Amino acid sequence: MLFFSTEKLGISLSKDCFDIIKYNLWLQGTCEELNMGGLEDAGGTKSGNPTITSVMVVIAMEAEALPSVETLKLVEDDQSSVFPKGAPWKKYSGKMDSGLVVHIVVPGKDKILGVDSVGTVPSSLLTYAAGVALQPDLIINAGTAGAFQAKGATIGDVYIATEFAHHDRRIPIPVFDKYGIGTMEAIPMDALIKDLKLKHGKLSTGNSLDMTVQDEEHIKANDATVKDMEGAAVAYVADLLAIPMISLKAVTDIVDGTKPTVEEFLENMSTAASALSRTVPLVLEYVFGRTVSELHYG
Repeated sequence: MLFFSTEKLGISLSKDCFDIIKYNLWLQGTCEELNMGGLEDAGGTKSGNPTITSVMVVIAMEAEALPSVETLKLVEDDQSSVFPKGAPWKKYSGKMDSGLVVHIVVPGKDKILGVDSVGTVPSSLLTYAAGVALQPDLIINAGTAGAFQAKGATIGDVYIATEFAHHDRRIPIPVFDKYGIGTMEAIPMDALIKDLKLKHGKLSTGNSLDMTVQDEEHIKANDATVKDMEGAAVAYVADLLAIPMISLKAVTDIVDGTKPTVEEFLENMSTAASALSRTVPLVLEYVFGRTVSELHYG
């Protein structure tokens, strides 16, 4: 994040300038772009509003990731210099024809049970370690999710998240209750959404595939269209590292539908992963050579 004072800068800013700042405050390049100077960087890992030339894609499950790995012709490479010794995490890397450097990282399999390491903790750790090591210009969290037909969702739809929140961090103490929900706005990206004709909506994250009555109440209070198990956690870490982040979620199950969640999730995993493998390259091609602010303004 960036903190500044107009008195410290010794200038007066127009309303238009404040509008720009409102949309781009978190960008490390605000001071350079506006020639303001004197902005204080509170700990971001990158400075400037760089042209996007490298992207790190965080995906929780290998079944979700491999179709995109194949489409992008990425190669699994040596993790020893990037990840802690013994971590099951995997990294697939390559360069698109456009020149964009792409890394897909996945948490890998649980060491004891051999299943995908899903949920907020593995994804948070992976995003932090890989983000610090790779220093990408942009993070994309791609994966599958449940969604609400009341919000217009159908199986195989791919949504881009406009806001993040949690629905299972219930802390009924003043102020801590808001912390538990942890609402965060996504980076503004009107141009990206319009040009690629992407569906969009708010994303609510929890650590369970099913949904309790309390979860449902919080999801509705969050006004969420999409429900997943990682997105808000990845967004938190990306914000901590001051790296812009986009979330793409393909729908596997209809939360307010008639089919059991587990059955529908397993039945539609392949369909959703294929949808991601079509959408992720389109987004990557779009962002290459643009600055983050251009994802909003065009």
